[in-house]
Amino acid sequence: MPPLESSATTEESATKPLWIGTSWKMNKLGSDARAWANTLTENLTDDVLSQVQPFVIPSFTAISPVAQVIDGRSPVLVGAQNAHWEDSGAWTGEISVPQVKDAGASIVEIGHSERRTHFGETIETTRWKVEATIRYGMRPLLCIGEPADTKAAGQSAEYILEQAHGALDGLDESDLGKVLIAYEPMWAIGDAGRPPRTEELVESFAALGDEYDHRVEALLYGGSVTVDNAAQLLSIDHVGGLFVGRTAWDVHGYLELLRIAEAHRRS
Repeated sequence: MPPLESSATTEESATKPLWIGTSWKMNKLGSDARAWANTLTENLTDDVLSQVQPFVIPSFTAISPVAQVIDGRSPVLVGAQNAHWEDSGAWTGEISVPQVKDAGASIVEIGHSERRTHFGETIETTRWKVEATIRYGMRPLLCIGEPADTKAAGQSAEYILEQAHGALDGLDESDLGKVLIAYEPMWAIGDAGRPPRTEELVESFAALGDEYDHRVEALLYGGSVTVDNAAQLLSIDHVGGLFVGRTAWDVHGYLELLRIAEAHRRS
């Protein structure tokens, strides 16, 4: 099936950068993280940066090393994979929004399906974390996505909109405009995930676009993204970027994704 053509024709859509990011999950030590960041900054071009907003979300221990490498050398943004909604307190093993900000992060990933499945993340706690992130002048990256049985029942759009509404309803338009939403269907992510067919994503992005296009910073897709399918995924209506896993853990794979996004934006 050929790529679906985007119908976004407004001047705003044409000039906004494509957001291309990666989360390393529980991978890379400090030396690996610094080497990745150094290679990235040494190979970024002005052509790419004029069309694409790169971001990287290391594990907690690598936030500071990556931020130190990137700081002042490129506009790449650094994020944290999670943060608690309280500013401080007796929350053993947790890390707060001001702490990850102090480490060099400007984005907080919230509500990834692995957090929901394995660590009890709920719609309510995602809302608290979104509010805390915005309170500290940072950018929430809200992850939403449905399990395979919900998709099979034809209820994907309803499921992900419930997740989005629960986390974002009540924000004023200014704060909502700071939010990134990453649609990551659970059946497409992780070791057992499968690459989606483009047509499988159209309905969900249509529903998200109707609610949030031009209200949030960008709608991203994540789940089994590769250099082979990235351009096609970017062609889906309302997709404003990609949130990538293992393909981008190798910095050369990430650089290739940035080049693909830059070429797509110029096409």
